[in-house]
Amino acid sequence: MTRTCTATKRNGEPCTLPSHGASGLCWAHDPANAERRRRGQSRGGKSKPSRELAGIKQRLSDLADDVLEGRQDKGVAAVASQVLNVYLRAVSVELKAKEQAELIERLEALEEAFGAQNRGGRRWGA
Repeated sequence: MTRTCTATKRNGEPCTLPSHGASGLCWAHDPANAERRRRGQSRGGKSKPSRELAGIKQRLSDLADDVLEGRQDKGVAAVASQVLNVYLRAVSVELKAKEQAELIERLEALEEAFGAQNRGGRRWGA
């Protein structure tokens, strides 16, 4: 029978993840995994995509205003907006790659915990 983690979530509710080991805690609450969790969180906080995206949106808005008010040539503005759109796409791909790497790391940790709990159980997908 699978036991549930004995820890409490930040919102005060009991954790619903399966526990592993003698600690009675899940991977997310086990202090032994604190360093690995911290590394994952610090990687996630480095990109600051919202500021980057907000800056690009502002530039596109300013460019549109300049065109509409006659301060910018439409041809130059069209090329500039294409470049900014390519940049947006690159930012989007980068964010998706980071999210995927984080999900893979989390899945591997869950597989590890599941395997330890079931003493050599099969890995998902294997």
